[in-house]
Amino acid sequence: MRKELLLGYIRQILLVVFGIVKGVCCFGQQPPNEIVKSRIHADTSKQRDLIDLGKKLFHISPPKDRDSTGEKVYFSILPFSTSVPGGGNALITSTTAGFYLGDRKTTFMSKATFTPYFNFSGRFGLPITSYLWLKNNQWVIKGDTRILKYPQNTWGLGRQYGNGEEIKVNYTYIRFYQQLLRRIKDGMFAGIGYNLDDRMKINTDEDKMPLAEYSKYKYGTEAGGNSISSGISLNLLYDTRANSINPLDGYYTNLQYRINSKALGSDQNWQSLYVDVRRYFRYTDNPNKQNMLAVWTYFWTVLNRNVPYLDLPSVGWDPDTRSGRGQDQNRYRGRHLAYVEAEYRRDLTSNGLFGFVVFANANTVSGPKSTFFWSWNPAIGTGLRIKFNKNSGTNFAVDYGISKGYSGFQLSLGEVF
Repeated sequence: MRKELLLGYIRQILLVVFGIVKGVCCFGQQPPNEIVKSRIHADTSKQRDLIDLGKKLFHISPPKDRDSTGEKVYFSILPFSTSVPGGGNALITSTTAGFYLGDRKTTFMSKATFTPYFNFSGRFGLPITSYLWLKNNQWVIKGDTRILKYPQNTWGLGRQYGNGEEIKVNYTYIRFYQQLLRRIKDGMFAGIGYNLDDRMKINTDEDKMPLAEYSKYKYGTEAGGNSISSGISLNLLYDTRANSINPLDGYYTNLQYRINSKALGSDQNWQSLYVDVRRYFRYTDNPNKQNMLAVWTYFWTVLNRNVPYLDLPSVGWDPDTRSGRGQDQNRYRGRHLAYVEAEYRRDLTSNGLFGFVVFANANTVSGPKSTFFWSWNPAIGTGLRIKFNKNSGTNFAVDYGISKGYSGFQLSLGEVF
């Protein structure tokens, strides 16, 4: 009965997703070799950013014989100290680069992000992510490589445990995700990928009960054990955002079917499905003004019962690890997860230097004390935006979110979605 109900949910979601994609693809028919182009192109000469303020403060002038807007790569670098999941603080240096791998008239902006962090308690992270548009948008390459050593809190499955009942899980984590997608029509891409999740020496603190006993889940929870999930992924992508660092309009839909296999080194044979849909609604025709509602939803499910605990769908562990502002990362975990978020974005100053956002999100997971699609976990918040690099559209983002039993700040470069 539960399996039939889940399959019904999946069918409904896929029908909605492919309906959106079909409608988008058919809207304003484009030549077969072109993606639907963004309608919004900001005039950066009318905007101001932190780089402009720095040049003015230190009396730096660009060479007169060189057009500074013609740079190939636009860097944004920001060091800061902030709290991290699992408790404590870490020194983080976030570097975002926006660049073109082809003629910018026919090629969208690519991005790469490197956000290393460490503290003096042996905790560190080396994450590198990339989203590359090759010449004329013929190919997309998505990459995510991470080496992490840190504790994270866990609350079991569903609503198994409440606030204050969490335990810390310590482990070293290596992630290697790579996808290569070929354009098949307009903004539609299809391709294959490889996904590796390798977690080593999984343990809880000595004074806490073992993870297997705490979660009452037997896969990937052995004290001091390792967990490896390795497999290929089949991917469909529809993306018409000219700039994924700070989308001004467009659509984004991503569907990934992941097949983990013992033949590729996985501990278990298991499969998962991830469906992600985003839409950006502008309320102004002025390309130099920000007045937008951005909407994001995803559905993530595993199709087997032998999936390692730390590979189960979890808030904040979506492929971009961006969901769940206003909640602890890992706060809700289960075999099935649905998520929805809306964010209103608006300028505070006419030159685009300052802006603000207001956001709300909610998720539902399956598990103990939680009924999927009936038990929702909401969060709300607001944030400040400071234009760091107007040429790439990169903002310095300061967000504050709250939910039941939690409140906190989040600092980042670029928009959450």
